[in-house]
Amino acid sequence: MKKITGLKVAAAAATLALSLSACGGGSSTGASSAGGDGAKKKIEILQFVTHAALDSTNKGFVKGLADNGFPADKVEITQQNAAGDAPNNTQMATKISQGKPDLVFAIATPSAQAVANAVKSTPVLFTAVTDPVGAKLVKSAEAPGANVTGTSDRNPVKEQLELLKKLKPDAKTVGIVYSSAEPNSAVQVQWAKDAAVGLGLTIEEKAISASSEVSQAASSLNVDAIYVPTDNAVVSGLASLVKVAESKKTLVLGAEAGTVKAGAVATVGINYEKLGEQTGAMAAKILKGEAKPADMPVETQSEYDVYVNEKAAKNIGLTIPADVLSSAVEKY
Repeated sequence: MKKITGLKVAAAAATLALSLSACGGGSSTGASSAGGDGAKKKIEILQFVTHAALDSTNKGFVKGLADNGFPADKVEITQQNAAGDAPNNTQMATKISQGKPDLVFAIATPSAQAVANAVKSTPVLFTAVTDPVGAKLVKSAEAPGANVTGTSDRNPVKEQLELLKKLKPDAKTVGIVYSSAEPNSAVQVQWAKDAAVGLGLTIEEKAISASSEVSQAASSLNVDAIYVPTDNAVVSGLASLVKVAESKKTLVLGAEAGTVKAGAVATVGINYEKLGEQTGAMAAKILKGEAKPADMPVETQSEYDVYVNEKAAKNIGLTIPADVLSSAVEKY
């Protein structure tokens, strides 16, 4: 991958060669009708949990639809949120499979897997999935091969750790708290270990099984910095992690903008709302009959942005380098 240059960092490729509604309920907008000329397209959205990144993809998806010929008066969207509960997630996916939507949109790996297992003919799009091949959602990123495709939020871990070194040049150890139940998190830990070798860093990992364990896991780390991957359980409990880190004057580096806004010091990462818009554009092609999921490569965001939280940096006594500040597209 390329290094930070100016405002943005270019991604390695446009496709990946590896891989809000009430919680527990649903809500819909628009009139009920599907099929036939002029009828509203019925879209089911299943989001695994509520947090800033996933909420942004949801918002972006709806905008992407509208920008590509499917505004609110041409779609009926039903929103469901599993509230981070696996059985609830599976039950909602099963219910979706029993209906007759024109398209299903799944947000985050657990929901994408549940929907893919339940829905076998209706087009399914996913987003916020780090490793779609590893998650067994597609045969390959270039040729998904069935009714499922979408966008990946594979984050530039190497560039993120390079940014960490720029922020804290003397850093030697980096802690990562991650959910053992999320395959996408385990692969990010491995990416971090691989990248750390060339940066003189050592990765210390702590696995958790629920958001309630984030604070204890963070407290057990004795490291120079903490890296927060795109892990739903950890991001949901981010406030407790940041509180622990600030008490120890430890740098927290995020993997995406929402984490930085919520208290991490910085990141170079994707814009989840834009990723959602990109997925919405893919959905519009499917709804227009211009493409089929089986033939649509998994897409990634084409550019990465720098985000910084000056208040978070001040809270741990850190001065953000001037060149990092000048390159940031958002400052919190």
